[in-house]
Formats: sequence, C-alpha cells, structure tokens
Amino acid sequence: MTIVTFIRHGESEDNVKQIWAGWKDAPLSELGRKQAQALGQSLSSTPITHIYASPLLRAHATGQSVHHHQPHPKPPFQVNPHLREQHFGIAEGHPWVITPPENVPLEQLYAQKVFPVLYQRDERFPEAESLDDLAARADVAIKECVLPHVPDAPHPVGQDSGVHIAIASHGLCIAELVGALLRLDPEADKDENYAGLMNTAWTRVVIRVKDGHHGPVDPSSPPPFEVRVTHVNKIDHLEALQKDDPAVQSSIDGAKAEAIAFFGGGGAGEKTQNGGASL
Repeated sequence: MTIVTFIRHGESEDNVKQIWAGWKDAPLSELGRKQAQALGQSLSSTPITHIYASPLLRAHATGQSVHHHQPHPKPPFQVNPHLREQHFGIAEGHPWVITPPENVPLEQLYAQKVFPVLYQRDERFPEAESLDDLAARADVAIKECVLPHVPDAPHPVGQDSGVHIAIASHGLCIAELVGALLRLDPEADKDENYAGLMNTAWTRVVIRVKDGHHGPVDPSSPPPFEVRVTHVNKIDHLEALQKDDPAVQSSIDGAKAEAIAFFGGGGAGEKTQNGGASL
C-alpha cells in the first residue's frame, strides 16, 4: 500500500481574524511556527519519500518544517499550485458571516462587504471558485502528486510499498483531495465530510491498486484502487505545546468552534471499523 498524509498548515496571521483567506498569502503566526515545528519533530522518525506543498506561505512553511526534520537523504520537496486553498474571489480579506441579514439579496450584501458562508457546492462568490471547482482541481492534484508514485503491481493487503507522500495544504482543499482519492475506489464510502481540520492536523489515507491490474498506473486513466482513510485530524504533536503555553489550548478550542460552525467538522482520531472517528 502507498501512504498519503495530508497536513493542514499551521495557524496563519489571517486565521485569528476569521476572514475569507483563500489565496490571500498571509504567513504563519508565531503560534503557527511553533505548531509547524512540533509537527516536523513528531514526523521526524516517519520515513517520507515525497513532500508536496501549496505555494501559499502558510502551507509552504509547514511543509518545509516537515522536510527540515526528515533525516538525510531528505525527500524531494515540490510545490504544486493545485494544492492551494479554495479561491474566494472578491470576498478574500473580508470577514466571513455565519448568519447574514434576512431577506437581503446576495448582490446587496456583497456591495456592503458582507460575505456569508455559502453552503451549496456549486455556489461561489464573484471571481471565485465553488467547491465543485475545487474538487476538479483536487482531481488534477492527485494525478500530479500521488498517482505517479503508486507502484505498478498491486501489493498484498497490509503490505507497505515503501512510498509515503506528505502533502501540506489547506482545510477545504484537503477535504477535496481526500474525496478525489476516494472517487478512485468504486466501493469507498464517499459520504463522510473531511473538512473542519485543526491547524497542523494530519489526515492519512492508504491506497493500493486493486487485484487484477497489471502494468503501469496511468494517471490520466487510473485503474480501480482500494482507498482507506485511517486517521483523521490528528493533533497529538500539539500536546507538549499545550502544556508549555496555555494560549495553544485556547487557540485549539477557538479553532474547534470555528471548524464546527464554519466547516461542520472538528473531530479527531483514528478511523474506527464502522467508519466514524474515535474522539
């Protein structure tokens, strides 16, 4: 099996402002740098063969921290623009609003610089991407960052192929990247929501070519895969930070509230056999 670990970036200077960040390129905050450092240290004994990152500063710096703590010879580090967060168009830099004024047309709200959360996958702000657009971009990212590294021959169930890909990206993008992988498996559960990730939380997926496939894996026309999500929203590496700095726990509590209100997520743990996350 091939392992793919998706990593959400550390806290950025925009995260604390509760604004539509998207492609707005804020760096990590001081806490975000500490989170990235803790993450890199926690993964230092985990062999990673390939690291990809969004070009946006907050994810790029988080991926660089993972790369820095890997032993020599270090894995290649590559930037891929398809790993950027959803683009929010004219809303970027403005606060997001959970409960907008009632009976006010969206166009009027936009003119007032009020940008409510959009809950339908095909909805988008002007000059922005919808979640469906992001999903299409995630399909491309998986074809460029994951499928080229999958071994040609199927490995027995449970046997490690030696390939471990780490991808540093963003909360909404990671949810769509996981979905893109699950779409490669005709039998996978595609109904679960993988949004609502904490800063520097990691989510892990294992994939293998289904038995019966022979020959190279063509990313443009991939064969059926077996895809399994094994870990979701893991933040164990932040425990030491929480003990040393009470502000870290406060930040995590605030991030959980934000994730639940905004993204409808926030659970953490290993996947249980029935598909849920054990908190």
